[in-house]
Amino acid sequence: MTGNLELFINATPKGVALALLKDKVLIELHREHRNQEYAVGDVYLGKVRKLVPHLNACFVDVGYSKDAFLHYQDLGPQFASLIQFTRNTINGEQKSGDLYQFKAQPDIFKDGKIKDVIGQSALVPVQVAKEPISQKGPRLTSEITLAGRFLVLVPFSNKVSLSNRISDEVERDRLKSLMHKIRPQNMGVIIRTQAEGTSVTELDKDLSDLVSRWHEMQKNLKTAKAPQRILGEINKTSSLLRDILSDRFSAIHVNEDSIFQEVKSYLRSFGHSENIVKFHPSDDLFDTFAIHRQIKQSFGKQVNLKSGAYLIVEHTEAMHVIDVNSGNRKNASIQSQEENALQTNIECSREIARLLRLRDMGGIICIDFIDMQNKDNQRKLLDTLRDAMSEDKAKHNVLPPSKFGVVEITRERVKPVTEVVTIEKCPSCDGKGHVQSSLLFTDEIENSMRVLVETGKHTMLKLSVHPMVEAYLNRGWFNNTRKIWSKKFKTKLEVKANSDYGFLEYHFFDKDGEELFF
Repeated sequence: MTGNLELFINATPKGVALALLKDKVLIELHREHRNQEYAVGDVYLGKVRKLVPHLNACFVDVGYSKDAFLHYQDLGPQFASLIQFTRNTINGEQKSGDLYQFKAQPDIFKDGKIKDVIGQSALVPVQVAKEPISQKGPRLTSEITLAGRFLVLVPFSNKVSLSNRISDEVERDRLKSLMHKIRPQNMGVIIRTQAEGTSVTELDKDLSDLVSRWHEMQKNLKTAKAPQRILGEINKTSSLLRDILSDRFSAIHVNEDSIFQEVKSYLRSFGHSENIVKFHPSDDLFDTFAIHRQIKQSFGKQVNLKSGAYLIVEHTEAMHVIDVNSGNRKNASIQSQEENALQTNIECSREIARLLRLRDMGGIICIDFIDMQNKDNQRKLLDTLRDAMSEDKAKHNVLPPSKFGVVEITRERVKPVTEVVTIEKCPSCDGKGHVQSSLLFTDEIENSMRVLVETGKHTMLKLSVHPMVEAYLNRGWFNNTRKIWSKKFKTKLEVKANSDYGFLEYHFFDKDGEELFF
């Protein structure tokens, strides 16, 4: 990931929202409710409710309103060892989480049957792999792993694996040799990309922290009564820092003192500078830094691009559909329709990659790009889209265009798609209809005024709007919106109220009272 990164952590009474900006552009949005349960990474002691042989799976009660789903392929090779460890712990035979004296069980068959390894009403530790989505309960795995800053701990294994993104062979050998020396017996390790170039001390501390969490889980398991959570994933703030923290962070902005201290402590524990953490005594940090505006612009059904092109994003139960439109995009240097289509498609492909990550859109995504006849142009578009998606950590696959010019993407879905309401009740119709978010309304008026000034060379304009909008535009004596626009476009502007207008209705007139159209 290249570019300058800033993280904004906005604490509200309902929870915590985290916005990640790259070069001032919003690329990730996360929300964490207070006391959130069934988050990815949480470990539960569950109870098997129903075996489903024809699916080679079972449903497990973890306390959620809907039973969670556990497939045979998600049991993990060391499932028999996990079950034996659980029984020994509950019976008091396993005194601690140490596994150096634990007698590992043979791995289960890769293509076995679930009824052969697990029984009805059996108690089984499970980890949330996918959060509850729509009417479905959580998706589970029994291959429990604990993720740290540099390492992932895999109990009941002796294997050391490395991220494929670590390409330097000397570094790969160093890390692998080191892990074999310091890891505990029967504790496998996956070395993450962030571990590249990391010192022995940092790796050892990360490993010790993970082993401590495993011991905490084993301690909770001793007295657990299914269904019960026995180990919670670290909060969203810490997990996000764990996964993306790097030297390219220029600032972390926080508006709650407890989180401010927590983030500083986290950075200090990994040797990062605390000076990048900035405290802002604001009730709404997103409002202070105009992040709400970016959210509204990115989560609507229509997403506008600066060039004038726009996207239409539709969400159905089965898939997401995105339509690419050139809109009023113009470029005098482009002569042919084919070239204009290529440039529009390339611009939109980068925006689509950002939206998929920002909205956490998963499953099947179908994109209807503007038709192009040239095969080389189609190849350029596909390469650009794949390159733009390369920074997305979610598993995904981008297929070549179909014969109808539709590009299909499959993207891993591990939690519900992030949705932000971009419509609000209209005061004029008392909520009987819906209008575009008023947050973007002043932008629309300003753009219209710009067009009129540039095309008509008007020295004076009259704007007629709803009384509520008029009050907003004229408020303030020295710094109101009307005066800002007048100064910006070097044109005198009068704003008048008209109670007959709808809330988001406006009309421009010239100095003689003639209505202007654009």
